[in-house]
Amino acid sequence: MQSTYAPSPDKMIGMVNGDWINQASQFRSMVPSRRRRFLAQLGLALGAPVVFADLLSQSGVFPRALAQSAMEKGWPGKEELRLLSDRPLNAEAYATLLDDPITPNHRHFVRNNGLIPDRAKEGNLSDWSLRVDGEVQQVLDLDMAALKGSFKHVSAALVIECGGNGRAGFYPKVGGNPWTLGAVGCARYTGARLRDVLREAGVRDSAVYLAYHAEDPTLNREPGKTPISRGVPIEKALDPHTLLAWEMNGVPLPPEHGFPLRLICPGWPGSTSGKWLKRLQVRDRVHDGPKMTGTSYRVPRHPVFPGEKVPEEDFEIIGVMPVKSLITRPAHLFQTLKAEPLEVGGHAWCGEGKVRQVDVTIDYGSTWQRAKLQAPVNPYAWQSWHCALQFPGKGYFEVWARATDEQGRHQPMVVPGWNPKGYLNNAMHRIAVQVI
Repeated sequence: MQSTYAPSPDKMIGMVNGDWINQASQFRSMVPSRRRRFLAQLGLALGAPVVFADLLSQSGVFPRALAQSAMEKGWPGKEELRLLSDRPLNAEAYATLLDDPITPNHRHFVRNNGLIPDRAKEGNLSDWSLRVDGEVQQVLDLDMAALKGSFKHVSAALVIECGGNGRAGFYPKVGGNPWTLGAVGCARYTGARLRDVLREAGVRDSAVYLAYHAEDPTLNREPGKTPISRGVPIEKALDPHTLLAWEMNGVPLPPEHGFPLRLICPGWPGSTSGKWLKRLQVRDRVHDGPKMTGTSYRVPRHPVFPGEKVPEEDFEIIGVMPVKSLITRPAHLFQTLKAEPLEVGGHAWCGEGKVRQVDVTIDYGSTWQRAKLQAPVNPYAWQSWHCALQFPGKGYFEVWARATDEQGRHQPMVVPGWNPKGYLNNAMHRIAVQVI
């Protein structure tokens, strides 16, 4: 027998006030003896002893069973998602919804900075075209027929992850959408290589950056203004895996995912994969569009004290994303029998190269078990993993997953490198399990 387990609200509310991030800080500040007493009380509330409680107490890590967030429903076509804001539209998937090797459109996260263009909502291509200009030998104006007819079609499964995925885990708190784990997806995109289009235009030696300009209006529909215009170094633009995509999982791009055309810059933060494209500008300098300057999508060049005010000149642009993994099965707060091995699985990915291994622990890192890891179906796709866990007895356990990339970099156990915008949290994912 296996089922999802949730402690009764009356027991939990008696023990927990405020949000879970503050609780985690308070838990870590307790002396070990107080932590042990707290864990003993937690065991009574859960109806099972906290196994490896001494190890959990020594680490000062807040019990995952108490880290809950309110569920808010999405919208038609995205009903299963957790809605973070409706203006602009931002929503993420729960971890268990991301178990598919290829993320379905209806479960893929949405990150917007402005409003969805009317063209996208109407599916209107009548007067649309893409202009490619700037540091090029010839300006291109391509409608969809020309784009599809002039360049080789490519399909690939590619991970897109918001740079702020995991932002809710930072303490002190930071501003922005409080993403937990689900601002990531691996869909199959079809389109043309950006490199092929740029070569047709003839990139000049003076080219430094590729900037995108899109049709999404600001929240106030300010004439001539756009909420975001970012870009990538010309080397990333010319990477053969960077795409101009018109399809997502075999259908035209849905309105919220960039119809009629978007960039896919895999391995870099999702903000570089611009949607609703109307212009690509090859520049002789680092792009300076909205959310490209200041501290947007930037992190401090050096470690900073949590909560510290960092001078703007000390920030650098985020490039390659860090190695990461996700537990997609079973669900958090799962209940299982001691006699039965528990099948655990999920995905792992990194910003460059492959994931080399995924390891799982049930005793807070004292011992690790190597998971079976699949190869990616193509570069920049995530890799599925799974393993069978045998628990030593009844009680409360936590399952933690750690991915390691080809260069030997692996996920930290705790939230890494506090930064003012809450970017690049690649701490290990963990779930609570009750063995009965």
